Amino acid sequence: MFAFGLGIIAAIFLVVPLPPQLSALEDFDLPNFSISDAMPNWSLELSLSQIVANVRETMAPTSEWLTSRDFKVGTELAEKGYAAEFPVIMVPGIVSTGLESWSTSEEARTFFRKRLWGTTTMIRAVLTDKERWVKSLKLDTTTGLDPPGIKVRAAQGIDAASTFIPGYWIWAKVIENLACLNYDSNNLFLAAYDWRLSFYNLEERDSYFSLLKMRIELYKQKQGKKTVIVGHSMGSEYFLKWVEASGPKYGNGGPKWVDEHIEAFVNIAGTMFGVAKAITAFLSGEMKDTVEINPAGSYVLERYFSRRERAQIFRSWAGSASMWIKGGNDIWGNGEHAPDDPDNCTLSHGRFFSFQQEHGDHVHQIANMTADEVSKWVLERTPVEFQRMLATNYSYGMERDEEKLKKNDHDHTKWVNPLEVRLPNAPDMKIYCLYGYGKETELMYTEGPYEPGEEHSDSSSIAPSAESVMSTNGSMLRGSLDLPTLKKNWIDTSVNYEAGFPKIKNGVKVGEGDGTVSLISLGSMCVEGWKHPRWNPAKIPVTVQEMLHEPETLDLRGGPKTADHIDILGSTALNEAILKVASGRGQELEDRFVSPIQKYVKRMKWD
Repeated sequence: MFAFGLGIIAAIFLVVPLPPQLSALEDFDLPNFSISDAMPNWSLELSLSQIVANVRETMAPTSEWLTSRDFKVGTELAEKGYAAEFPVIMVPGIVSTGLESWSTSEEARTFFRKRLWGTTTMIRAVLTDKERWVKSLKLDTTTGLDPPGIKVRAAQGIDAASTFIPGYWIWAKVIENLACLNYDSNNLFLAAYDWRLSFYNLEERDSYFSLLKMRIELYKQKQGKKTVIVGHSMGSEYFLKWVEASGPKYGNGGPKWVDEHIEAFVNIAGTMFGVAKAITAFLSGEMKDTVEINPAGSYVLERYFSRRERAQIFRSWAGSASMWIKGGNDIWGNGEHAPDDPDNCTLSHGRFFSFQQEHGDHVHQIANMTADEVSKWVLERTPVEFQRMLATNYSYGMERDEEKLKKNDHDHTKWVNPLEVRLPNAPDMKIYCLYGYGKETELMYTEGPYEPGEEHSDSSSIAPSAESVMSTNGSMLRGSLDLPTLKKNWIDTSVNYEAGFPKIKNGVKVGEGDGTVSLISLGSMCVEGWKHPRWNPAKIPVTVQEMLHEPETLDLRGGPKTADHIDILGSTALNEAILKVASGRGQELEDRFVSPIQKYVKRMKWD
């Protein structure tokens, strides 16, 4: 979802007219292009009717999908006797929910009740007053809440995350198909939230989890049914632990609440162990989506929304920090071997960052960093406020001791990490992990080079060391390598190794996943971790269905067989699975694998 959010921002700035000095593209080495290069090798003797026939034949699969996909899955299942059984609550992923301004200051009144995130109003706000837009969306880096004089809240209702902008649906297809089974606003709810906030602050400021708990209890009281929670990407595991915890800050539902109120948890494309791009986004505001923009687009993006600005706004969004990589080397591998290394691997996935340094005309590697090393190193190069925010809201380690896991039931910093917390005491609940596979996903980065004399843009707020901030395992955060502290760090786009396996393009190494989340993060806990009693003491049954990414070439959203991280919400297989669970026929879903995840999890250190 990071990619989605940044992609939207990039797209906005790419519609800004190019400055005169760039219009001729004199500074870029672009290939020559002519219209003949883009034309198929058609015979000039083809008649117009033949050309039209060829085009129609090529477009036929896409045309059929575009004209018939709405309500199709739901209609077919309804005709087979499927009908609404359990109330359904949808929980969007990060950046999916629209955000609107409630500020009443003189300068902000033109934005009042306007969408600052989502809809075309956002685009208009960015293009007309970017500075005020950025100021409105950034959070206070100390409190993690609204800055003084600014109030932004999540939009509410089904429309809050049904579509992002006109024509770009998110949950709309799922909603349409559920409606065919007799779902409406009385038994279907979209639990929109301000995804910028940490989970703890969501409850403190908005009473988000309390309201969610009350709605589920109302469904049980009025309809006599448990609820099915359908979460995308960032997921809903935090709520399940919050609601069973005790204490004045937590849900007070008690240890039996989840079992009595939740029928199933459907986990769609869950970022269980985090995403690699979160690391670079917080470090330098970069990821694969930015470095692969063409030179002209990159110039415009950097000019109007620089890496420094992107990193600063990302760091203020404590909610996105929940996607920091989790599990360390035991899950992701060391510098030599990783669980998901292909058989003919030329560069291990266990190396998250590779560093280069220039010496005269030569460039050589000076270090490689594993998951454990890169987390500490990046934290030491971020502002102290960001370090403190992570330490007080999240934990990214791996806990095997059962007594400590029991204690973690009451520690909110652990609840977003499935490796440090037990599943709820809910033996009658079911879990369904549904995710895509088969799309290149970024896993590792080449950083540098380091140029003497260039200080970090935020050096005034960065401590030379992070000695005042504790790491996830209780030790002090210290640099593990002797590298510059206050220098700019960025992805070295000059590094390309497409002949390698896996390949590196523009300084980014790609692996397996759904285009945003790696396979290791998507499936490992569902396939193996929750089979261990220490993390699943109630023995909650977990069903895994992988969906192969087979997009239709001419469909911008991939068509009925897409498995892209976001577009999967419109796929046939995913919608069928959701509708079967919602209609009380989840037992029809069986494990289905199309990836090597079962082999990979056996290479991890679970014990």
